[in-house]
Amino acid sequence: MKERSKIALLLFFLLTSFGIISCGQEKTEEKSEVTQEVQENKYPEAAKDYSIYEVNIRQYTPEGTFNAFLPHMDRLKEMGVDILWFMPIQPIGIENRKGPEEGSLGSYYSIRDYTAVNQNFGTLEDFRKIVDRAHELDMIVILDWVANHTAFDHHWTKEHPDFYNRDDEGNLIPPMGTDWTDVADLNYENKKLHEAMRDEMAWWIKEADIDGFRCDVAHEVPMAFWNPAVDSLQKIKDLFMLAESDVPMMHDSAFHMTYGWGFHALSNQIAEGDKKASDIGPFLKEDREKYGEEAFRMNFTSNHDENSWNGTVFERYGDGTKTFAVLMSTVQGMPLIYSGQEAALDERLEFFVKDTIEWGNYQFEDFYTKLLKLKRENPALYNGEFGAPAEPVDLGNENVFAFKRSKDDNTVSVILNLSKDPQSVNVPEEWVGTQKEYMSGEEVELAADQSLDPWVYYIFVTNEN
Repeated sequence: MKERSKIALLLFFLLTSFGIISCGQEKTEEKSEVTQEVQENKYPEAAKDYSIYEVNIRQYTPEGTFNAFLPHMDRLKEMGVDILWFMPIQPIGIENRKGPEEGSLGSYYSIRDYTAVNQNFGTLEDFRKIVDRAHELDMIVILDWVANHTAFDHHWTKEHPDFYNRDDEGNLIPPMGTDWTDVADLNYENKKLHEAMRDEMAWWIKEADIDGFRCDVAHEVPMAFWNPAVDSLQKIKDLFMLAESDVPMMHDSAFHMTYGWGFHALSNQIAEGDKKASDIGPFLKEDREKYGEEAFRMNFTSNHDENSWNGTVFERYGDGTKTFAVLMSTVQGMPLIYSGQEAALDERLEFFVKDTIEWGNYQFEDFYTKLLKLKRENPALYNGEFGAPAEPVDLGNENVFAFKRSKDDNTVSVILNLSKDPQSVNVPEEWVGTQKEYMSGEEVELAADQSLDPWVYYIFVTNEN
């Protein structure tokens, strides 16, 4: 009996082990299939016709919560938004918090805990509902990620003091050359920090099913972190990666899209009269040579920094606000819309306290809807290598920028008077005659010697796709 029991027990363990091994093989095969699918890298091609929208949850609604934002998502989808970029949603540091002495909610970018949710915004489950609804609407969600620094009261300052740069006396310090007195600079010479930061990012992919990251001051964090970290994260899920940086090396491996800060600065200078519309063509050519055809570049007239610190679009562009928005949406690159722009936001939103957007009747919503629709429907306007470069058309006037983008049988031609004065231009023969203007839907008669009203914009479209 004992021998039979031993034999039976041995058979049981063998069968069980076989079962375990078989299950393990099945799981390995499944994992291999998933990895292979991820390695196909649907991005950047899947984002070839995407547009992006920055969500400022705190200021978006009177409640300032995920649940209050949720009803806006259908409206944003109808407007043509593909990517929802959420400013950081984690708890904000209390120690050294910036803002007024009373009522300050602190800076989004002073993060106290990477894997937690700011209770003022709601819960993790509330955010999951946002992500789930986005996916139902065929949108993606990217989370703002602050890898360069943490709040002074982040738990790492006690648990992993070696993760931080310090002064000669051993004190935590803000990033060098900044006035960011509410954050402590991280030390990426410590390889353990690399692992910890990557794991914190992975947590959001696994727990909330997000689709990528917008990485704050990405060029201040070494590529020795970004490249292997993103390679690892891409094995969990195919991600879209945006770097807050205007440096070509960010595209070497980790990032699909970078900020068009230089182009944005040029647009402000033109509006101020310090530069001319004729400076745009050479700038775009140089930018394309520097970054290559594959890089996605993000174009914008506003974002959270510009609005709060440098002024509203109306302060900076005046009556040319729509004209510059047309430029950013039709020239090479992906257009960004900041929270409230579709409502013609004309106030600088407070950065450290509650300051709810006044939505009114969404005055610019139809305007942006038309621009984003054109972006999606005309392949000439696709992002990066999937679209066509902007080819300047000389109209003989330094205050007017005209260009066309052509791919196959699809062409978008644009004329922009980037000045507050009427301008006379020499229209090329191929554009002379009656054409239907895309934004207004009206027919426009172009003469060889044409006068343009201040800040006027024309878009002429052929789309045979």
